Amino acid sequence: MLHSRAAVSQLRLARWLSSVFRPEFFPVVGFVALFAFTYLSLLPWQFKVFVLSLVALGTIVLPRLTVRFWRRANRMERHLLRLRQNRFFPYLVYILYYAFTLHLLTRLHLPHYMRGIIVGSLLIQATCAFINLWWKISLHAAGAGGVVGALMAYSLIFGFNPLWWLSLCILIAGLVGTSRMLLRQHSLMQVVAGSVAGAVLGFAGIMLS
Repeated sequence: MLHSRAAVSQLRLARWLSSVFRPEFFPVVGFVALFAFTYLSLLPWQFKVFVLSLVALGTIVLPRLTVRFWRRANRMERHLLRLRQNRFFPYLVYILYYAFTLHLLTRLHLPHYMRGIIVGSLLIQATCAFINLWWKISLHAAGAGGVVGALMAYSLIFGFNPLWWLSLCILIAGLVGTSRMLLRQHSLMQVVAGSVAGAVLGFAGIMLS
């Protein structure tokens, strides 16, 4: 009885982690962190709200609504999106919206390291979509890994010691990856591959944009 209760609690926690740390949430989190912990906090709050709203619409709201409309139009149950063969269109939707969001942010002449958050996220989405043609990789793990890579890049740009923040991000990435395996959505190899790809692409997106 105690064992079954513990298993149920673990699954509930895994579902919660998977819902809270969804990959499409990380771009908004990245912009919030920049506005809160860098000199960008001096910007007018109206501008910060405008940028955050733009990013949230382009990376969360509009892609999710589009995928939901497509799924309902095709009478597809939500759980069927977990299958590799059904993931290409959602990937494509997010890639297009991310690219358009990047275009808008470029038109606003935002600093390259701000646009780099979207660049890194776009690289992660595109790479995972390409790999998904043959093999199911964990986008959750890639998103969490992207935060780790982006944090390393920002530590070089702004010259701060990332140890404590890096430890927290790695812990969260580990919890997210573990939750995906507990929910039997991915294997260990798929989670590790996603984490490594995300960290590399998240770092590259910031440094090379």
